Amino acid sequence: MKLTRYLVPTLKENPSDAVVVSHRLMIRAGLIRKETAGMYAYLPLGLRALQKITAIIREEMERAGALEFLMPELTGAELWKESGRWDTMGKEMFRITDRNGMAYALAPTHEEAFTAMVRSLISSYRDLPLNVYQINTKFRDEIRPRFGVMRSKEFIMKDAYSFDLDEAGLETSYQAMRQAYRRIFQRAGIDTIPVEADTGAMGGSASEEFMVASEVGEEVLLICPQCGYRANQERAAHARKASAGGGETPAACAEVSTPDVKTIDDLVAFFGCTADRFLKSLVYLADGKPVMAVLTGDRDVNEVKLRNLLGAVELELAPDSVVEEVTKAPVGFAGPVNALAVRTVFDIAVRGVVNGITGANKKDVHFNGVNPGRDFTIKEEGDIVLAVAGDACPACGTPLGEKKGIEVGHIFKLGYKYTKSMNVSVLDEKGAAITPIMGCYGIGVNRTMAAIIEQHHDDKGIIWPVSVAPFAVHLVGLGKSDDELARVEEIYALLCAAGIEVLYDDRHATPGFKFADADLIGMPIRVTVGKGYFSGGEIEVKRRAGGDTVKVGRDGLMSAVRAIIDEERARLNAS
Repeated sequence: MKLTRYLVPTLKENPSDAVVVSHRLMIRAGLIRKETAGMYAYLPLGLRALQKITAIIREEMERAGALEFLMPELTGAELWKESGRWDTMGKEMFRITDRNGMAYALAPTHEEAFTAMVRSLISSYRDLPLNVYQINTKFRDEIRPRFGVMRSKEFIMKDAYSFDLDEAGLETSYQAMRQAYRRIFQRAGIDTIPVEADTGAMGGSASEEFMVASEVGEEVLLICPQCGYRANQERAAHARKASAGGGETPAACAEVSTPDVKTIDDLVAFFGCTADRFLKSLVYLADGKPVMAVLTGDRDVNEVKLRNLLGAVELELAPDSVVEEVTKAPVGFAGPVNALAVRTVFDIAVRGVVNGITGANKKDVHFNGVNPGRDFTIKEEGDIVLAVAGDACPACGTPLGEKKGIEVGHIFKLGYKYTKSMNVSVLDEKGAAITPIMGCYGIGVNRTMAAIIEQHHDDKGIIWPVSVAPFAVHLVGLGKSDDELARVEEIYALLCAAGIEVLYDDRHATPGFKFADADLIGMPIRVTVGKGYFSGGEIEVKRRAGGDTVKVGRDGLMSAVRAIIDEERARLNAS
């Protein structure tokens, strides 16, 4: 492809609204252009890279036995109502009504649509196992689209759904997808960190996210350097240490006047002790109903864990008016002593507190010398706090490390959530109706592209892995005379005839301008045909990654280029 016939609108300056590397480089290299907040158009060069990524995904999905579909992006409300999610998906789901008053959703995900489709196609145990997938556009009304295509309102996703006869079959399907995902990301040139994760609104049990380490990642990953335990912070557990006062004799519970002493920092200063001595009580609204969460003062609530423990769809901190109604006191003075007419959930560490301090449900008053079992009863408890760096690994006790990450893939076992609610069944060998069990497996295709650039770039631009590069070779012609231009055309024709994907910079521009664009766009190999060739027959072949350069004659060009391509592909395909 000749640049004079192509459209690659490169930019010298970073766009003002791009704060992450991938966003900046995708704009500057002419891969995408912003249409409106959270929506981007893919230009020819960007689309080629996107197509290379989807080709890898298709190959590995088919290798794993999955069958490709193409489902409608507009899904009827009746399917969402069957599963019970029409009213619980929240404001992120675009809902629209047609001229006849029929309600639809621009699908943010396709569990319901695929479950309904498979329901109409299978009837016997002989039809299972079945794994179906698509690569299609999804829509989510993000409250704050940001980071370019990493968090956008419209995006491309590969979503797959497995249907099996039993849990053993689901485990087989799940493990096949785990291996397929590892191959996909390896072939795309991404180093991923698989971590335990929460299944979120999709439901299910076992779950694994594939994360890419990034300083701009929105996810926090906790990783054990000793045993390899890895989890998203939403899911991460930690080994608990003894609570404050563990060696003390329980003291009498006494009221202490604490005028305007509300926050944990204020209380630490007032009482002259450590934060883990305090019992922090926070009031939430779980599906609209007040719930109190009690934890030690040195910890923060993990709202995902709390929501899951409560079985709630929506969870949010209660407004001050609700807090005052529930606790009969201003915000900052809530506590579990004296039974309250509100459901109360305790973190598991609270049980070990001795002589704790907590709000007395009175203005400007706290209790000192509070002890669980004597001063209040723990009826409901669980792990409801965020694990943080330095906490002990739940598997081996080693201090956990922390990284930020970008999620590019997520696999989880859905169980019977959709097949039961949507009445899917097949007949077993004895003619009895049984309900299939499901798994779900997603890859953010746009995010994968951005993650590749986040991991493969330098201060000059993108460094594409050969497997996903829009073109394998960037040919820079530096001829001026008609004869020199003709000789460059011969090299271009030679590369094309050999089946090499080539982007040929045939523009009338300075060598510096052409080289800068070549580095910015980032094809794996740059072939320069200039003075060295016109005078001595030498062509420069430069690897974008690392900058290794060799000079070859015309007869050695193909072998030099193919050697680099083959070496890079072998590295990416190594198992």
